[in-house]
Amino acid sequence: MKCHYPDVFAAALLNSQPMGFYAPAQLVRDARDHGVEVRPVDVNLSEWDNTLEPGTHGMALRLGFRQVKGLNEEALKHLVAVRGNGFPDPRTVWRRSGLSPKVLERLAEADAFASMGLKRREALWAVRILGPAPLPLFAAAQEDEQANDPAAPLPAMTIGEEIVEDYTAVHLSLKAHPLELLRPRLEKQHVTPNAALSTIANDRRVTVAGLVIVRQRPGTAKGVIFMTLEDEAAICNVIVWPHVFERDRPIVMGARLILVKGKLQREGIVTHIVAERLYDISPLLDTLTVREEPMPVETARADHVKRPDGRDSRDPESRRRPHLLYPSRDFH
Repeated sequence: MKCHYPDVFAAALLNSQPMGFYAPAQLVRDARDHGVEVRPVDVNLSEWDNTLEPGTHGMALRLGFRQVKGLNEEALKHLVAVRGNGFPDPRTVWRRSGLSPKVLERLAEADAFASMGLKRREALWAVRILGPAPLPLFAAAQEDEQANDPAAPLPAMTIGEEIVEDYTAVHLSLKAHPLELLRPRLEKQHVTPNAALSTIANDRRVTVAGLVIVRQRPGTAKGVIFMTLEDEAAICNVIVWPHVFERDRPIVMGARLILVKGKLQREGIVTHIVAERLYDISPLLDTLTVREEPMPVETARADHVKRPDGRDSRDPESRRRPHLLYPSRDFH
């Protein structure tokens, strides 16, 4: 199915979440790498589930409301049911659906009002002035009153701010990858892009960096940690031997963005980086925008640090239990 219908495959996996080794961001990325056009969540175009619709070349994958953090399935299915031929503006969504301004704010934070010609900040401004849903008798009067309110000039968001807000609301971004913006800084540190690792000779020392997707400690690996790092174009697999893990434990366990210095090892089509030094460069993510909270990075459910099975994976007792096997190959 993935070979012949990658759009169907991606939609099915996303609609089956939470499951598997890969978070939605990686599934969407893999679909795009295989030629699938992926479109954002939109109040006029999305369903609860991820769906397929006519695209520029074949079928396109439309992200569903289920991808937005904090939304209720029943409430959003009601929005779809009353949508009719579409909503012209956020006020009509509020009046017709009865959704609270808080829910509408979640949708605005997810940049889901683009079909109305509204950018994220404009949509947030529009929904934050709403109150409880009006009674039908007074709805028209309130609508006329709000229509006369002047629009406030809002500064445009930078691409870094857009990416951070996307990750906060939807756990992924269709606009760009964070490391795409950080690449100039990484180049100064001689970081090799993951996509270029296939061109490097075996046993050469390299420096790589990426968002931490998965950390694995298989029960049969004698304490070896396997990590998967993602940059803007590809992933790389990192092996962390026990003595390196003990030295750099806080970084391995908690970093969102890691830089690794190590030796490249290749067996057939599988390439690993054997880590010699690890560095937590997560603060770079927070330079993409000015936020009170750090940029969130979603890991796959197989990550035994962020999503331990029953106990914290730092618990010695948990290390003696068998863990999920590390996948030797990725979706790419």
